[in-house]
Amino acid sequence: MVQVYVLLSLLDGATYVGMTMNLARRLKEHNGGSNRYTKGHRPWKVIYTESHVNWSEARIREKFLKTTAGKSYLKEIGILI
Repeated sequence: MVQVYVLLSLLDGATYVGMTMNLARRLKEHNGGSNRYTKGHRPWKVIYTESHVNWSEARIREKFLKTTAGKSYLKEIGILI
């Protein structure tokens, strides 16, 4: 299963959308400074996840959640303010 996830920065409220096969490892990488964008907004916590059966479905969903419509969806379901 491929996880699509949304992270929230506890520092400044920024969000990050990504996908992975191992969410615990990926969160550790984000909080460890391995990603250029997320490094400056540490620490992060997971606020939303979705499971998908394959990489291509997960990628479509990840791309959607990064759009304005995707952010509106996350607001509608109470994930984002």
